[in-house]
Amino acid sequence: MPIDVKKLQKRSYGETNRGPLAGIRVVDLSLLLPGPLCSMHLADMGAEVIKIENPRVPDMTRLMGAKLAPDGESLNPDSKSKHPTGLFYSVNRNKKSISLNIKRAEGREVLLKLLETADILLEGFRPNTLEEMGIGYESLREKFPSLIYCGISGYGATGPERDRAGHDGNYIAESGLLYITGQADGPPVLPGIQIADTAGGSLLALSGILAALFHRERTGQGQFVDTGMMDGAFSLLSIHSGELAAAGKLPERGQMDLSGGLPNYSVYRTKENRYVMLGALEGNFFRTFLKNIGREELMEQLQADPDSMENRDRIRGELQDYFSGKTYQDLQPLFQHTDCCLTPVLSPDEAFHSEQLQARQAAIALEDPELGPVPVTGSPFHLSESPISYRSAPPGHGQDTEAILESLGYDQQAISDLRKRRAI
Repeated sequence: MPIDVKKLQKRSYGETNRGPLAGIRVVDLSLLLPGPLCSMHLADMGAEVIKIENPRVPDMTRLMGAKLAPDGESLNPDSKSKHPTGLFYSVNRNKKSISLNIKRAEGREVLLKLLETADILLEGFRPNTLEEMGIGYESLREKFPSLIYCGISGYGATGPERDRAGHDGNYIAESGLLYITGQADGPPVLPGIQIADTAGGSLLALSGILAALFHRERTGQGQFVDTGMMDGAFSLLSIHSGELAAAGKLPERGQMDLSGGLPNYSVYRTKENRYVMLGALEGNFFRTFLKNIGREELMEQLQADPDSMENRDRIRGELQDYFSGKTYQDLQPLFQHTDCCLTPVLSPDEAFHSEQLQARQAAIALEDPELGPVPVTGSPFHLSESPISYRSAPPGHGQDTEAILESLGYDQQAISDLRKRRAI
């Protein structure tokens, strides 16, 4: 169902920038998801992010998926509407946009002028792509010794697979994540989100950039932040690798304690064919849950033979029988109990209406000057003394090109020449 924006807390664009990164300038050459999500987090924290796109081939998320409409309803993806797509809107707020063809010498000259004023360069090309144009890290480090250069790529800047093409599914497949995801008796299942792109790419790049900024604050020295989405995804296997090292046993899909092995940490179907998540991992929480449903004997049965899959499956069956007779309405007291660890499995639109997410301003509506209130995922960063801000809606393709060029010293004749040479 559509998100009811009337129930969401409204935030307006144009807020005052008091973020921790106010005064930091980011030149962003990245496209699609990993880089733009990273740079949006930087922008929310106060950085000035200048998004660079080819004049004739924009970031493809401008063209992918449904477009937003002023009445809050999406339009057909092939609509001629001037409004942005939901995909582009979701990862490009608080940015400026300049159209620049860096494949042309004149375009690269503009980029170098822009980098004279920049603190961070973010890109998401295959390793060596920009180096071949003379604008990679090795080419820039002497000219801009304080520049923080972050490259997000599939396999990182080193190793035998560095030049291979790939996508999120490839990275989680080769890193071991896909192998352990799914039901015990079924094939690996692709997760509903892009894990390598975001957790292995966007967020690790963000962490690396912030660490590099801290290093530069102390030393004045910039550096290369090399972010590989495959090894970033692999780092998420930390506890699994620890168990593998200690026991020498591979994680079993759907049978690990936290992925379907334990009956007290599992998903169950309700009477109306919806689902709940029982997360009563510790004994005291499971005991509280069982007491509230009048089945305390199941605790003793589990403790009698805790490692037996047969015993676990039998108790899981008992719990499934209980949930099969209950609706969400019946389960409300358990959902609201502070120590039962039972939660409904919400769809994304339902999650937008979560009182908790709304209280945390994680689910908000931004008042767009043309579209009206647009439901978005808010910034997850909560900083008491230097809060994030929402200053501007996602930019149109190249909307700030002339203003930025003028700030770099280009007059109207020079800008016209760049346009004739197809550099902007």
